[in-house]
Amino acid sequence: MKVVIVGAGLGGLACAIACRREGIDVEVLERSPKIHEVGAGIQVPPNGTRIMRDFGLLPQLLEKGVQVQEVNFRRYKDGRLLRRMPFGDDITEQFGAPWVVIHRVDYHCILHDEAIRLGAVIRLGAEVTDISTDEPAALLADGTKVVADVIIGADGQMSSVRTAVLGASVSSNPTGDMAYRATFSREQLEALGDDDVNELCKRIAVTSWLGPDKHTIFYPVRGGKEFNLVLLRPDNLSSDARKEQGDIDEMRESYIGWDETLQKIISCVPSVYKWKLTHLPELESWTKNSVALLGDACHPTLPYQAQGAAMAVEDGAVIGKLLGSLQAQVLEPDSSGNEPSRLAASSAQNLTTEVLALYEKSRKTRTTRNIQGAVKNRKLFHMPDGFLQKIRDFVLGFAGVTRKSDWTYISSSKQSDTLGLDVLEDCGKAFEDWKVSIELEK
Repeated sequence: MKVVIVGAGLGGLACAIACRREGIDVEVLERSPKIHEVGAGIQVPPNGTRIMRDFGLLPQLLEKGVQVQEVNFRRYKDGRLLRRMPFGDDITEQFGAPWVVIHRVDYHCILHDEAIRLGAVIRLGAEVTDISTDEPAALLADGTKVVADVIIGADGQMSSVRTAVLGASVSSNPTGDMAYRATFSREQLEALGDDDVNELCKRIAVTSWLGPDKHTIFYPVRGGKEFNLVLLRPDNLSSDARKEQGDIDEMRESYIGWDETLQKIISCVPSVYKWKLTHLPELESWTKNSVALLGDACHPTLPYQAQGAAMAVEDGAVIGKLLGSLQAQVLEPDSSGNEPSRLAASSAQNLTTEVLALYEKSRKTRTTRNIQGAVKNRKLFHMPDGFLQKIRDFVLGFAGVTRKSDWTYISSSKQSDTLGLDVLEDCGKAFEDWKVSIELEK
């Protein structure tokens, strides 16, 4: 079996690794002439680090990143601590994997190097202009036609593969929010000579300030040598702009009246870009014949639940697992040389189509729930001053992600559904049920 993956982002590379681990030939088509993953810090929750553990890459992730020891929520005006949630070993104990923060470039590099080591072919400067869902095949801008058994669209919100799957172009819509993202060194922060800033830098923590219409996130990356800052606020980009150079003065003015410690941290930002946060309407389908979508190409989400990249990496891992199971248990002869039951050459593509539909079925409910959860978090994080905000702060003071730290029992129960599911075990069971349903048991 040969799989062609369009896009060498986090989800695409995870899919390449998962497929190569199953003995599937992989070619990744990346339109950029060189690998240059951009961005700042990224949170990798336990469901994401569990995939890295299964790939054998958790040591590299921990070497380049930082295991979060606590998550702190603060009031926007005075920095008053609303809740300090213990993470650390409690997270690993309950979910089987740690919560890690890492620079996105480092995360991408780990996946890229592993895909190459396992034998995936990554073709740079390969711009896909069209997809044939019948063969399937990808047509490149230089006229080259790349034929495969399966094509995976991991090409983000502006996906060209999505157009082929749906038969029409579907545009992403503004959410009304945008994000400033910046990183800076520990030395820049320590140079402020501020005790409160130094105290924040000492903690291996994700710290958020919650305020009306806005919130911010601050945490260490690269072993605490650098820090990541994300500032989320109402969108003021033009309707046709997705990203542009930000104005430092505008950014700082946006947070006048907020906690003085936060304002001092913001003063260290030398330059900044701002990104429009967009979303897609729910897609009718993620697959067509032997072509499928993953990650932001089919379920982009607001970054208010730290799950966007984790869900894309899960997608890639599940696709590799299902296609590998199909190849090993159904398409290949057994050890005696006998052909698998009910398999003829003409039916292989039909079986592949069914397995990709199984991928969509096993993932759609989970990713939809994540999207809805991020929207709910947006409302909770951005509450205006008043009675409801006070109620939120009171409840937040007792909430937690683990059963040990959650006095409400509600928060940890919801988090358990997201963080605790072993998606590879889950899709393995789904595959076995599918085999029974088509009477392929030997």
